[in-house]
Amino acid sequence: MTPRDCARPQDPHTCRPLTRRRMLGTVAGLATLPLLAGCHDDEQARLSGNPTATGAATSLTIGLSYLPDIQFAPVYVAQEHGHFARAGLDVTVRHHGAREPLFGALQAGTEDVLYAGAAEMMQARSQGVDVVDFGTIYQKYPVVAIARAQAGLTGAHRLRGKTIGVPGQLGETWFGLLALLRQGGLDQSAVDIQTIGFTQQAALISDKVDVVMGYANNELVRLQDAGIDVASVPVQGNLVGAGLNAMGPTLREREDDLAAVITALRTATAEIADDPAAAVTLSKRSVPTLTTPEQEKAALATLTATLRLIGDPQDLGAQDRQKWAEMSSFMLETGLVQQQVPAEQAHVSLL
Repeated sequence: MTPRDCARPQDPHTCRPLTRRRMLGTVAGLATLPLLAGCHDDEQARLSGNPTATGAATSLTIGLSYLPDIQFAPVYVAQEHGHFARAGLDVTVRHHGAREPLFGALQAGTEDVLYAGAAEMMQARSQGVDVVDFGTIYQKYPVVAIARAQAGLTGAHRLRGKTIGVPGQLGETWFGLLALLRQGGLDQSAVDIQTIGFTQQAALISDKVDVVMGYANNELVRLQDAGIDVASVPVQGNLVGAGLNAMGPTLREREDDLAAVITALRTATAEIADDPAAAVTLSKRSVPTLTTPEQEKAALATLTATLRLIGDPQDLGAQDRQKWAEMSSFMLETGLVQQQVPAEQAHVSLL
């Protein structure tokens, strides 16, 4: 893959012009509204077809790489509260099907933006897909190793000799295990890896395995909610969290629109951090499984864990050059890619 024709400096303050749309997006990001106040007005603005003084809104489709879920609350809230609309965007949210190729809709032009894992993006890029990450959402990598508290899993080095369950030898949980083994100074021969599908909770509760690989805002939360006393070890370094992706031509032609998406998500995330319970209530319009008090309680726990992964709402979209460089080397050294993907070609900073 050759470098993009219009490769941009990673420091947006050096030689990047401040366009009118970026100025509007920045102003929009300063206005954090109470989460449920003004929803009707925002909805009317979104539906009016003339949400800003700049004229008709620009259509943009955001793909979410999973079924409707509270982890996508920043997108739902930004949509419902009109933050996209005020930035001049008419956003359509599209959830992926269970068997849908991750980058298929993005490549086909059905989606303009894809919310997906950075390591999976780098794998796709190594296979010739001209996809670029333009903003990291999870500033912490979401995958963790989980064990019963009595197993003594106090660090990655304590994985030695353990039976570890993974959904399969692919995807973010697999990448996370490889990173944790390196973190602990171990190789795969030091552990017993078992493929268990997406049965992490049952496999750990039944003692089928000693450790499972899962998400801090999914399996870990579910096990804790089930009353299981567990310990977890996070990935530190080598991998970048989930982010926003676009094809190279989209990035070149619609940079201001993509920057506006980040600004809108920052505003929405700040609102969610102020009142997570209200965000769960609002997200019921987008997540059909939120129908009982028990489901809402579980969603609130998931959302709280998701906020910890995102960190400061104003850091949403920030790129860590060192982590990207580490991931570029790590993926080659562990055989996750056959040829190294230069970090500077795989990501760009827009804000």
